Amino acid sequence: MKQLIIYNHLIKFDKKVFIMKNITKLLFLFISISVFSQGPWTQEKGKVYTQLSFTTIPTYNELFGDPDYTISGEIADNTIQFYSEYGLSNKTTLLVNLPLKLITINGFQNPAIDCIGDCSQDYNKTSLGNIEIGLKHNFYNKTWLLSGQLSMEANTGSFDGNSGIRTGYDAFTFSPLFIAGRSFSKSYLQTFIGSNIRTNNYSSNFKIGGEYGGKISKNIWLIGFLDISKSFKNGDIVLPITNLATGLYVNDQEYGVLGIKAIGEFSDNFGVTASLPAAFFGNNVAKQLALSFGVYKKF
Repeated sequence: MKQLIIYNHLIKFDKKVFIMKNITKLLFLFISISVFSQGPWTQEKGKVYTQLSFTTIPTYNELFGDPDYTISGEIADNTIQFYSEYGLSNKTTLLVNLPLKLITINGFQNPAIDCIGDCSQDYNKTSLGNIEIGLKHNFYNKTWLLSGQLSMEANTGSFDGNSGIRTGYDAFTFSPLFIAGRSFSKSYLQTFIGSNIRTNNYSSNFKIGGEYGGKISKNIWLIGFLDISKSFKNGDIVLPITNLATGLYVNDQEYGVLGIKAIGEFSDNFGVTASLPAAFFGNNVAKQLALSFGVYKKF
């Protein structure tokens, strides 16, 4: 009888361990953050890399500026993003990025309307952001990898005049990048430098950054990254007053971000990533942490 009781306890304990292991995997899956960073590595010919991610900027009403300033209402900015790379050859990769924006604003008061008392309203909008397509080509592959990348973001965002919600830049953006990197036994280093050249009288931006990461266990990578985008302040686009009231995709946006991320590999072809960025300067961008999580699959 005692042996039977002990056996039943062992079965229950094993079930709890099994459940906890799977819950841990699910939690790691859903709290993981995905950040698309420019790397010099290209896909092999015919190989495909896909990633589905969710990014959220939780409720905020303050933007970086000189000085920092508040906006009308409280905004929650969410993005569901599908990113993919396809190896056209061993040296050239096609990349596509499809963002779907889900933006809500509570307590927005249209500054173009004169009213007495509280005229604030709540709005939400789901629409495409700026769809991106590009090419990455590796032209040197010895100890260091040196690659070039050119991508274009199409003017596929939308704008709602009543709420001031904009889901993408009202412009085409061309982004040339020079990328360098190398692998070590259990770590890697990569850097990039380039620009975002925007049409329609938006200012263009200078971009620089990089990351260093290493394996801390068999299946987990820990990575530190830096991403800086500085406006050339060479644009004078005139945007609607409601758009300026929300600060969504306005002119002269810039930022500097330091952060860490982790990659969990469930297999050679499937995994998740997690990151926590923190801005140390900015202009016309949310003064709030962004949280992302995603799942990737290689074919």
